[in-house]
Amino acid sequence: MSLFLVNRYLGDEDDGSISKESRSLLLLDKLHQKAKRKQKQGLTEAQVKCDVKKKRKADNDSSLEGRSSRKKKSKAVVVNVSTNIHQDPVENEEKSDEKQINDQSETCATGRDAAVERTAEDIPNATSRSLSGFTILGGFESKPVKKVHRVLPQWLARPDVIPRDMKSKLVPCSEIRELSASLLKKLNSHGIHHFFPVQAEVIPAILEGAQHGLLIGQAGYRPRDVCVSAPTGSGKTLAFVIPIIQALMERAVCEIRALAVLPTKELAQQVCKVFTSYAEGTTLKVVMLAGQKSFAAEEASLSEQRAGTRRSLADIVVATPGRLVDHINKNAGFCLDHLRFLVIDEADKMIDSLRQSWLSQVEKAKYGTAENKSIIRQRIPSCVTAGCLSPPQMPLQKLLFSATLTQNPEKLQQLGLHQPRLFSSVNPSSCDGLQPSVDAHKSEQFDFPQSLSEFYVPTTLGRKPLIILHFILRMKLSPILCFVNSRVTAHRLCLLIKLFGGVQVAEFSSRLSPGERKKKLKEFEQGKLNLLISTDAAARGIDISGVKCVVNYDAPQYIRTYIHRIGRTARAGKTGLAFTFLLGVQEKNFIQMVTKAGSLGIQKQVIKPANLKSLEDRYEQTLQELAAVIKRTGPSKRATKEDCPFLGAGWGSVMFTEFNVNKGSP
Repeated sequence: MSLFLVNRYLGDEDDGSISKESRSLLLLDKLHQKAKRKQKQGLTEAQVKCDVKKKRKADNDSSLEGRSSRKKKSKAVVVNVSTNIHQDPVENEEKSDEKQINDQSETCATGRDAAVERTAEDIPNATSRSLSGFTILGGFESKPVKKVHRVLPQWLARPDVIPRDMKSKLVPCSEIRELSASLLKKLNSHGIHHFFPVQAEVIPAILEGAQHGLLIGQAGYRPRDVCVSAPTGSGKTLAFVIPIIQALMERAVCEIRALAVLPTKELAQQVCKVFTSYAEGTTLKVVMLAGQKSFAAEEASLSEQRAGTRRSLADIVVATPGRLVDHINKNAGFCLDHLRFLVIDEADKMIDSLRQSWLSQVEKAKYGTAENKSIIRQRIPSCVTAGCLSPPQMPLQKLLFSATLTQNPEKLQQLGLHQPRLFSSVNPSSCDGLQPSVDAHKSEQFDFPQSLSEFYVPTTLGRKPLIILHFILRMKLSPILCFVNSRVTAHRLCLLIKLFGGVQVAEFSSRLSPGERKKKLKEFEQGKLNLLISTDAAARGIDISGVKCVVNYDAPQYIRTYIHRIGRTARAGKTGLAFTFLLGVQEKNFIQMVTKAGSLGIQKQVIKPANLKSLEDRYEQTLQELAAVIKRTGPSKRATKEDCPFLGAGWGSVMFTEFNVNKGSP
């Protein structure tokens, strides 16, 4: 039965004339022949594929040659392949069944040959089609594309340049013709007979907009806003106090017409003190809103009610942003309808605080009440037309002052300045060519005090306290204002030096109350302290008299922070020293940052280990005393005055576990 199935599979009929043995031999012979033919067919197909691949590779290599040569080569390959296929021998074809199988095999081979021939002929055609369907790039030279730079606005690119040399460019006060005789007399009584360059340039510019009254500026137009960028200690505060006092001193009705906004309470106190000193002898009243008093007390100092009518008690208000917003939103008697001058001191810092929306609150308080009861109706300034000039309204003039005023137009645009006029001691056009680009703010140039000597001291963490002690005890650099990056470091360093002894030291940070900070500053100015360790709370704007040396115990991360820190010394043309302690990994970046900012030259000051050796024994003993206090108080307790009586008052909240005794460095 199985043999019958095999015969049916091979196409044979069982006629019964052939014996079983001969039939088996015939079957085996057919199977052998069929296996040989399949093997030959496999070799032929592999050869055809290999030849086609070689042809394709040859066509790609010779793509620049003519089409005719490629066709001839492909046809030659087809002829060779077909010849090899038709010359395959077929042996022992004796039976009709074998002939039928061979015919079928030859038919399949012929079909494959035709397919191969068509494929070979289509190769050059496909190549030509692929070349004609795409654009071949090349044949031209690449040219560099010039980068497009946006340029600064004209008022930023062409400022009114202020002379840098303060000593040789002094201007007598009597030469400023716009000043009144009473103010000249007041200046002389304060010992001021000459103006610094920034004062001589800015005071007349502000008075130009108010010489015809408060309602109109020069030639009847709205006065231009003023921006001042001048070095620390150049007299910027007096540059806006004098013109505001003169413009308001002849007012008839008491209303808030000048508002000065400052970033810190200490700076607000200082500016308020200057305003008050020059307002003496006039009817002007100055009020400060900085949280020094209760909200109710500040509210009572601003206005009062008489016969059912509100009356203002302040002409000039000095405020911090947070307290100012509180009075705008909660104090119904706080009216800014008549506001004429808006002073923004430390303008770069105040721009960063615009997220508190204090500026929009001020403008809304001035222009937002369209149905106000004042005679002069306030409207948001727009294009100048005949309709907007009648009735006249009180214009708002913005005065910006900073030692590091940004030159980024995108940031300055947030202030909504009106035709601003810039006074600067640094001319951008001299640094960046005729068209200074907007990208210049990445490496802005600042003006450093010319009487300042800058040094950097390579050191390690463990040697920093020893170098501070060396400056005071050996080099006699006193008093020293020392800046750190956090109030925790101020705690640690102050505690260590207090334990060491021989140095009158105090800290100045947000940990202390406003009264305590004011007391520490006063003691430092009076010479009762050799060292005042401060955070950046005292870095901006505060005029501390008698500072001969500034030490950056922690290197500042930003150039503006560095400029404001070292600006506490070398003020008003006096000499000063500035030292910055740098670790090895900080030197390269810090020097590069200071140099790009326009430093006059920072020098390297090396403190030899032999100079510190005499202090090391006492320093080690101080660390042991501190360890004993920590052991006595416990790791989770705070030291009290009884545990450490030599610390004095105000040290009960110091956490001793914050000090790293093993490293010996705060």
